[in-house]
Amino acid sequence: MLAVGLASPAQATPPNIPSTTTALSELAALRVASEGSMTGYSRDKFPHWITISGACNTRETVLKRDGTNVVTDSSCAATSGRWYSPYDGATWTLASDVDIDHVVPLAEAWRSGASSWTTSRRQSFANDLSNPQLIAVTDNVNQSKGDQDPALWKPPLSGYWCTYAKMWTHSKYRWGLTVNSAEKSALQSMLGRC
Repeated sequence: MLAVGLASPAQATPPNIPSTTTALSELAALRVASEGSMTGYSRDKFPHWITISGACNTRETVLKRDGTNVVTDSSCAATSGRWYSPYDGATWTLASDVDIDHVVPLAEAWRSGASSWTTSRRQSFANDLSNPQLIAVTDNVNQSKGDQDPALWKPPLSGYWCTYAKMWTHSKYRWGLTVNSAEKSALQSMLGRC
């Protein structure tokens, strides 16, 4: 039954999810380091939901990309559509029930190296539409994740762990972020399910 849900045309599909082989080599290349301090962290240091095209911001762009039959008004707000959350298998018809998850949370990025980045680089990370860093998911599932890494939180649907680990690993690799040892171990285990 899960395979049918994952094949659904309404499934969130971020771009550039690597193959298992690529994800494993990217994971091996990541520098293992203890997490840095949260000192100085603020979500405001990662300007997000910037204008992408016309009246559409990053959130609205991902809602359109990850949804099916998404209709928007003149200000680009989704007025109808259908969104399937691969984290928990739920389908939503109200955009207000859907969050755009930063696969690697902003606070996690801060602790993994983004604290030393320029605001411009943090903005690019927070609005990354070219890599599997943003995905439309059930709002309360995203909120339960918070800023936790895969050693502490995994999607409720274990059938999605492989894909989630590929997305997480690629984002960390693409942005030159570090992993801690528990996080790396969890990612290796999740990639082992692929």
